[in-house]
Order: sequence, then C-alpha cells, then structure tokens
Amino acid sequence: MKKLRTYISLAIAFIVVMSACTEDFLDRYPLDEIAPQTFWKTPNDLKLYANSFYGAFPVHSGWNGGIFWFDNNSDNLIPGTYNSRLAGNWTIPASGGGWDWGNIRSVNYFLDNVSTVEGDQTLIDNYVGEGHFFRALLYFGMVQKFGDVPYYSKPLSTDSEGLYEARTPRKAVVDSILTDLDIAITKLPAVDKAEAFRVNKDVALALKARICLFEGTWEKYHAGTDYGVSGSDGTSYLKLAAEAAKKIIDEGHYSLYNTGNVDDTYYTLFNQVDLSGNSEVIFWKKYDVDLGVTHNVHRYIPRIGGNTGLSKSLVDSYLDTDGNPISLSNLYQGEGSLEAVAADRDPRLSQTLYLPGAAKEIKNGELTTVFEKPDLEKTGSARNTSGFQLRKGGSPDFEQQKAGDIGTTAAIIYRYAEILLIYAEAKAELETLTQTDLDLTVNQLRDRVNMPHLQLNNIATDSNWQFPELSPIINEIRRERRVELACEGFRFDDLMRWRAHELFVGKRLKGFKFIGSNLENEYNIVIGETLLVDGDGYIDPYLKVLPSGYHFNPERDYLMPIPTNELTLNPDLGQNPGWE
Repeated sequence: MKKLRTYISLAIAFIVVMSACTEDFLDRYPLDEIAPQTFWKTPNDLKLYANSFYGAFPVHSGWNGGIFWFDNNSDNLIPGTYNSRLAGNWTIPASGGGWDWGNIRSVNYFLDNVSTVEGDQTLIDNYVGEGHFFRALLYFGMVQKFGDVPYYSKPLSTDSEGLYEARTPRKAVVDSILTDLDIAITKLPAVDKAEAFRVNKDVALALKARICLFEGTWEKYHAGTDYGVSGSDGTSYLKLAAEAAKKIIDEGHYSLYNTGNVDDTYYTLFNQVDLSGNSEVIFWKKYDVDLGVTHNVHRYIPRIGGNTGLSKSLVDSYLDTDGNPISLSNLYQGEGSLEAVAADRDPRLSQTLYLPGAAKEIKNGELTTVFEKPDLEKTGSARNTSGFQLRKGGSPDFEQQKAGDIGTTAAIIYRYAEILLIYAEAKAELETLTQTDLDLTVNQLRDRVNMPHLQLNNIATDSNWQFPELSPIINEIRRERRVELACEGFRFDDLMRWRAHELFVGKRLKGFKFIGSNLENEYNIVIGETLLVDGDGYIDPYLKVLPSGYHFNPERDYLMPIPTNELTLNPDLGQNPGWE
C-alpha cells in the first residue's frame, strides 16, 4: 500500500506540474485520480491500485483487543460504555454517520479504467475479479447500515446527475452485489494458484455464502415490517447461501484445525503468527514488525480486563459435556466460582473465558504469570466489567505483549468453521436439513472439542432457548454459531438479521454471580460504587446508566439514519423508517 500511495503521489505531482504549463486549466484530471495516460497500462498498475482495497477487511488495528472486541456491540460482551445503538440513543447526524462512498467510487474508477490495460490477460482478469469482489464487500456494508442505497457501477463526478437520484431498492442492490461476486468467482484464481494474501475464488465464495445467509434471514424475519422486502421471503438467498457453502465443502480444500488436544485446540487457533499452513483458514492477514504492520491485542487480552467482559448470557449458552444445556444437565455445578461455572462444560468455554491457573505470561518458555481472578477492582482499560474475563485471542507469549506495537499474531478473516455453520443454518431455515448435513457441519465442530453430536430427531427442550417460538434445530444451530464464533464480530449482525431485539430490549447485560461466590471477599471494593450488582447478586455494570435496560426501537433502529446534509442535497433519498 505504501508503494501505491507513493505512485499516486508521484502521478498527482506530475499532473500538477504539467498543468502549470498549459493554458487550458480546466482540462486537468481531478487531483484525486490517476491520469489514464500515465498509469493504467500494465497488470502491475492494476495490482498497485487494488492494494488499497484490502483495508476494507476488519482486522486487528489500533490500541484495542482487535477483532476479539468486535462483539462489544452485542450481547456477548459488556463494554464499560454501553453500545448507543442497542440502547436506542442514536440521533440523526448532520453529516457522516457511515454515509461514505469514497471507497466504492475508488473501485468503480478502477473498473472503469481496466480496458486500457494490456498484458497477460490472466493477470488482468485476476485483478478485475478483485475489483468486483471489493465492490460487493463495500456495497453490502452499506446495505447492512442503510437498507436501500443508491447503486453506482460507474465513478461519478461532482456534476453527475446520478448524485441526485433516489435510492435503489434493497433487493436490486443485493442482486447487483451477487452479480459482482459471480464475476469475481469466475475471474479470481483458485486458491492453489493465487498469490499469497490476495483474494481468490474461495474467498469470494465465502463472502457470497455470508451475504446470502444474512440477506435470506433478514428478509425472512423482517417480512411484514418496514424493513422487509416486498414479494421476497429470503428463500432464494438461503438456497444460494447453502450452494456457495456446499461448494467450498465439496472442493475439499479445508478442514478444521485440530492439534488433537481438546483442551487447547480451539484456543491456539487464534494465537498463531503464521497461518499459511492452517487447514481451517480461508483468508487471513499477516503482521510483521520489520514491515511496521503490527497490533496491540496482547497488550490487553492476556494482561488486563480491557474494560469489557463476557456476558452471563454468552457463558450460559455453552452446553455441558453430556450435550445438555445447563437447564437440563446433572453435571452443572452452579455459580459459586468461576471453576464451578466452567466445570464439565463445552471445552470452548474455558478457552474463551479466563479461569484461575490459565497462563497469562510465558517468558523464555517458562510460565511466569497465571490468571488468578478477574480485574474487577481496576479502573479504565485495565478493568474487567463482568467477572468473566476474555481469554480468547490473547497470547501469553511475553514477546507478543512486552511493549506496544509489537503484536504479530495473525487476524483470521474467513475460516472454514463459519462455512460449516452457514450451510447448516441455511438448510435448517429451508427446512431441508438432514442428519447427514449435521454430521458434515455442526458435529465436526463438536468432534474437535469432544462434545456429543447434535441429533436432529433427539433434541431435548431447553427452557432457556433464546428463540422458543422457533424450531429446536434452529435454536441449537444458533447456539452452536454463537459458541463457535464468540467474540469474532458476528453477533451484532446475527441479532440484526434474526430481528432478535427481544433478547435485549428492556434488559441489561449481566455478569458473574458475585454475591455468595468465592470471589466476594477477595477484593477491596464497595458494592454499589466500585462494583454494581443486582438484587440477585449478579454483576450489573449498567444498573445505574440503563436502569430500565436497552431502549432499542425495533421500528427504527434496525437501520441507520441518512445524515441531514445528504437529505438537504438530495431530498429524493428519503429517510429510513422511524427516523422521519
């Protein structure tokens, strides 16, 4: 990317210098674009320009817990400052607010100039495929935020009439997104022929499966509301989601990562520096200190609470090792300690949640620091908010955490486990799921952690199912998705596409049952001041700031508002429902 910026800067400087030598000032190319005469000549030009698109992927960056904190906008994590969208506190912004078309315009400009490039057609096609992939990725982000959005397939200038058109209906935009992905799948190289760290056919298939599952369930569960799509129940997209996922499965390029150690396989998946040989990872980002590409994940997760914590809701969703939920299992040992909460539970819980004795720091191969208790007494970014301290994603390697900007563990962008879950969920929603499908998907995930298989015709009724109005199999697949993908940034989108506001509206996220536990006398804290608890003794971080719980408005907050200045410039855009 640095090379690209340098190239662009040189090109712009050249344009500026040359423009000073001509009387026809208005014939200059825009200063934010590269003149076709000087740039769009070779496949390498396409590659250099396309490099900038890769910043669209959500990865580790900045001073935070990276992707493992992305669930701070959901009911999986409890950040110190509550999420304003879930709380219903959003207001219409004067400008900005996510209504940003710069990246999409860059992709359109790229695709608009491809025809002038000469050289190896295979390479040209590869980069054209990248352009279509990223336009799909970026446009779907806009659909998730705003629903209907203007669809532009060409770069617009400040005087283009298209700037003042009405928004394109959601379904038409999504269909255009899928057209882009089908082109990308056709033009991108197979995974075994692709350049490392550049998107390939499988990445495009994975994105297609993800988008189609989202849109299919969005249309199904929002049907009949202002957010539904007239004349569509999502079935066509669910079929496409299943087809795309099954294609990846059938190609046999991937399998679940497994060290053979039930107690650490899942945990170690997320703490590796090099994933190039990992059988589960479809696409990932590499970090390198020498290249100045680093992160700070391990300055937080292994060392301190990070001003967040797992929710009781998430912790309670893990099954016991007999395959039963805690409401039914005789193995559940209660809430007297963290050890009791996690005893005889799905091993993924202890690999997501810190338990006493787990490694926090390993220096020169020696264990130097272990987790003793959650950082409830600390303040700021050092504090744990819930009593359930996040472990997943935090490396105990001292070399990863001894200073700032030295983190080099990889960021997973697409992994095979998600594909298995997409296939299972799509088939369940279509009511075509079989036991063979479950054995191919969910039960592979369970095998990795030695959990009992999910049996389609033998599902015990859980009094704590989050979606009791839905079928048992959909409840269990959603549970499996939540557990497997916990703290990887999927949960908010899942809540939105399932229209699941009843899970949190009028409620507060709770944590560990502090009163009556073995931790109650381990801190010098004042209940009601340093630590808030509810009447039943559970840690209740939002007790004072959200006394009546989240006020998310289901008639308004499933989509974001269009900024005021955009409506002033183009009244034909119209405002989203509930924001008028």
